[in-house]
Amino acid sequence: MNQRTSPWAFLTPRARRAAPLLALVAVAGVSALGLSATLVAVPWFVLHSTGSGTWTGLVAAAETAGLLCSAVLAGPVVDRLPARAVSLGADLLTASALTLIPALHAVDALALPVLVVLVFAVGAARGPAETARQLLLPDAMRRAGVALEAGTGSVEAARRIGLMAGAPLAGLLIAVVGPVRTLSADVGAALLCCLLVAALVPSPPRAPGRGDSGGAVASYTSDLRAGWAYLNGDRPVRAVTAVLLVTNALDGALNGVLYPAYGTRVLDSSALFGAMVTAIGAGALLGAALYGRVGRRLPRRALFVGAFLLVGAVRCATLAAGPPPWALLSLLALSGLGSGTLAPLMMSVAYERVPEEVRGRVFGMLTACALAATPLGMLAAGPVLDGWGLTPALLGTGAVYLGVTVTPLVFRVWRQLDVPPLTSGPMADRSTPNAEVCRPSL
Repeated sequence: MNQRTSPWAFLTPRARRAAPLLALVAVAGVSALGLSATLVAVPWFVLHSTGSGTWTGLVAAAETAGLLCSAVLAGPVVDRLPARAVSLGADLLTASALTLIPALHAVDALALPVLVVLVFAVGAARGPAETARQLLLPDAMRRAGVALEAGTGSVEAARRIGLMAGAPLAGLLIAVVGPVRTLSADVGAALLCCLLVAALVPSPPRAPGRGDSGGAVASYTSDLRAGWAYLNGDRPVRAVTAVLLVTNALDGALNGVLYPAYGTRVLDSSALFGAMVTAIGAGALLGAALYGRVGRRLPRRALFVGAFLLVGAVRCATLAAGPPPWALLSLLALSGLGSGTLAPLMMSVAYERVPEEVRGRVFGMLTACALAATPLGMLAAGPVLDGWGLTPALLGTGAVYLGVTVTPLVFRVWRQLDVPPLTSGPMADRSTPNAEVCRPSL
């Protein structure tokens, strides 16, 4: 950033170096706040309008399906274009698609199929925005002199603060202005993210090999193949992705269908439903903060298993038991510790193992593979909820979650998570992998 023309030239050199990282941390929190409002408002609107778990699952799956498509198709584009420009453009698209929902509802033109299309478009815009910000983060950490675990932990902590604040805010807004108008919070969040990135985050230097391809279709498809080849050639990352494929499908069923059903059928209160999501967010915030402080000293495989045990079996058993609100919120906060640990742990592994010049493609493929079954989980949860009832659906989800959780204790490939990769360069955060050790053959 040019200090002579920057509006932030009055800041000290240290503050200017930290500004991009602080901005990205703030963006993570603001974006999560808006997303939380959408995750609460849209299923609540559909469930109250139709009373159908199947329709609720369909609408909830639409945003994830959009995110999945964009994660697959936008990776080469993100690698070729400046990450900052992609982030800005995608946030503007998100705000535009969200604005149409209350606008159409105001003129009584928001049919459920139209809502599905718009929610799909929101997800399709979120994908490139998140990937682009992931590409901006390593340069921001280098400028600030922050270690990898501390940087990813800070971003995840901010994201959890946003989720924690956004859920009760959404519950309050739903009670006051209705679920559709509550989406205005997500519109404002997307615009604020765009402003923060535009004002404070510079474009990082482009890695060798990024943006050199032309615009031909053959080059684009070869970029897609290269991203898949890298992901398929890294056995530990492939194992992590396989577990996330299943657990994200289960999370989709919980977050998209079973959570709203629990809020309406058991709690019968949008405010308590928001408090339930907030309790998980509070635990996750603590988990992310603890990982940022001590993550470098903990064995990753054991941490992975313990975190998933809390996120899956403990959470589902708690909901199925139907305890009083104070016990429910306490146990969900405990399960949130695992959730807050998993995201920065997985991002630390990805930054270590994936070379900078292919991160857009590989991160997109990682997201796509991890989320591929999430819409199926949402769609399946609706009929299961309608046919089995809420408690059996929760117990079945928890049983599958438990089975997946123990796989790192069975297969040898997971031991590689505890083997520190060789690194080069002056950075102590290990964000730049050693290409000869970490890069599979393309």
